[in-house]
Amino acid sequence: MDVESGAGNGYSDSSFLVVVEKLWDWKKEYPPLRVTTVNEYLTDPSYFKMNNLKVINLARSYRYLSRGYYCSLLAEARNHKIIPTVRTLRDLSQKSSYQIDVEGADDIDELLMKSLNKIVNPEIGVVAVETHFFFGHSEHAFFEQIGQEIFDTFRYPLIKAEFRKNNGKWEIESLKPLTIQTMPAELEWLFIEALEKYTRKKWQKKRARTGPRYDLAILYNPDEKLPPSNKSALKKFLRIGKSLNLGMQLIQKKDLLRIAEYDGLFIRETTAIDHHTFLFAKKAASEGLAVIDDPDSILRCTNKVFLAELLMGSRVAIPRSVIFVRDMKIASLEEQLSYPVVVKIPDGSFSQGVFKAENRAEFDSISTMLFKKSDIILAQEFMYTDFDWRVGVLNKKPLYVSKYFMSHKHWQIYKHEPQGRIRAGSSKTIPVEDAPRAVLDAALKAANLIGDGLYGVDIKETEKGVLVIEVNDNPNIDSGGEDVILKDELYRRILADLIRRIDIKKGFLRG
Repeated sequence: MDVESGAGNGYSDSSFLVVVEKLWDWKKEYPPLRVTTVNEYLTDPSYFKMNNLKVINLARSYRYLSRGYYCSLLAEARNHKIIPTVRTLRDLSQKSSYQIDVEGADDIDELLMKSLNKIVNPEIGVVAVETHFFFGHSEHAFFEQIGQEIFDTFRYPLIKAEFRKNNGKWEIESLKPLTIQTMPAELEWLFIEALEKYTRKKWQKKRARTGPRYDLAILYNPDEKLPPSNKSALKKFLRIGKSLNLGMQLIQKKDLLRIAEYDGLFIRETTAIDHHTFLFAKKAASEGLAVIDDPDSILRCTNKVFLAELLMGSRVAIPRSVIFVRDMKIASLEEQLSYPVVVKIPDGSFSQGVFKAENRAEFDSISTMLFKKSDIILAQEFMYTDFDWRVGVLNKKPLYVSKYFMSHKHWQIYKHEPQGRIRAGSSKTIPVEDAPRAVLDAALKAANLIGDGLYGVDIKETEKGVLVIEVNDNPNIDSGGEDVILKDELYRRILADLIRRIDIKKGFLRG
């Protein structure tokens, strides 16, 4: 059963629930919130029925498959808002993750340099600094902004952070989760103040606005050579968004710290895991924004090895594929595939990182090159077609169908030439109802394995039947390309779906 902390004070917010290992872990001087044990939360059926519950998991351990881990896992299954989430537990368990997500952001680097250079005299030779972040707040005022950014990315209640100076640049050395048992006793005042601020300010409803219904940010890169939407398409998104009473704004990489100002994020820049686009998606999701592409879709789509395993495991027809691991013998590949074979690095895009090997010597040369970047590559049987089908799927429904023709005298849609020149084949968009039923069925089956976002499914129609090549997050929406059939309606449908997602986030619609 849950109990009231702070006898006689009442709950400061009955929608919050603190989960601890033992009830005596929660001291009488702590804020008056509802408190229960991990065992009660995991087993009491009454919690299954509670809506709009905001759970703060303060278990003594978050290790994999511990009770603390299951607390976060089941909270998500019950649609409770939980910190930390299972994704956060996973992300912070790997140092490489926070190096990508936090240190990879130029704005965070600037904050670190400005804050630490103010307090650390370079002449003293100090190369490491520690601090604590409780719900994003630090015992040192000059760390407040950094603390909030780290908390926005990794929503752990209590964190010990260490910053280290390498080659004249301050970086995050470690982020270690704490519990109320392991936090320094002298910082209990910070825990109390930070928790009071968090429960008082987070998840408050925004005041009614007389302006646009929602504010939507579109992330783009004006210098990208092969953007997922050309300039004319971006203008159409802005124009049609305004007609739908949306506040529309184009943002760039430098605007990461402003993402919380918006209600939704639409990414129109080529995505990658080790890239700021993934950081934007994660930050937007952690702030409660509706976002396309969502982080899980980016994770699943950008890795071709994962996709091949997912599609094969779900009995979606794909070209014969072999996952080739460093140090495997080429003979083992040749037992399964005949030359020529297509060789792919897991995270390539726009035909980059995709090669054709006509024989063993070429495969050996290509694999040696690719193994410098990845321990695993994907080899697939080669099958030439004049064009690939591209089926755009939005919220598990077909949105558009295009034919992408191969570049002239080339086996791929895009041909990357010396000096950075890129040649692309032509395309033709047709009405969805005119596409072969087998193509649509295969596309929907594949896309639905990823999620309910916006995807582009590439398919080859061959003598062996319809084969899915890959599922792309962040598919092309170009003026004069994918919009030639639906015209403005294509943009309107995408934006209307983002509005629907925002409505769900805000509780106006059921998901």
